[in-house]
Amino acid sequence: MPVPVRGEVLVRVEACGVCRTDLHLAALELPPRQPHVTPGHEVVGRVAETGPGVTRFEVGDRVGVAWLHSTCGQCRWCRSGRENLCPASRYTGWDAEGGYADLLTVPAAFAYALPEDGDACELAPLLCAGIIGYRALRRAALPPGGGSGSTASAPAPT
Repeated sequence: MPVPVRGEVLVRVEACGVCRTDLHLAALELPPRQPHVTPGHEVVGRVAETGPGVTRFEVGDRVGVAWLHSTCGQCRWCRSGRENLCPASRYTGWDAEGGYADLLTVPAAFAYALPEDGDACELAPLLCAGIIGYRALRRAALPPGGGSGSTASAPAPT
């Protein structure tokens, strides 16, 4: 039974999607960083317990757990909002226990508040592919309206 430490929440899993990374781990095409770690990083669940110091979530809150489990928070990558490049990053289902279990712990700072009304199986893939797409869109820094007022034209079809 995992126990949340300071700053962590214990999550009771409702659903966990299957990502290609999980399949690479299962096929040993991606070597595990921790022996016998439970995979799964598209987790939808409910907070079952909060560790000391957690104020962001309460027992019963619906949360998501994604691939990025934790970072140092201090390096230039973390300070610039590019924590996915942190050399001390840890990953759910690779370095830390994942969601193909009944329960897992995650730092509250790396848990995502989820809506109550969404189907768990439909929300789960958003915690990997959805986050990647959303982050790419934000990093593209599109102007309001998505650049629809641009005077650039596409090449004529041939």
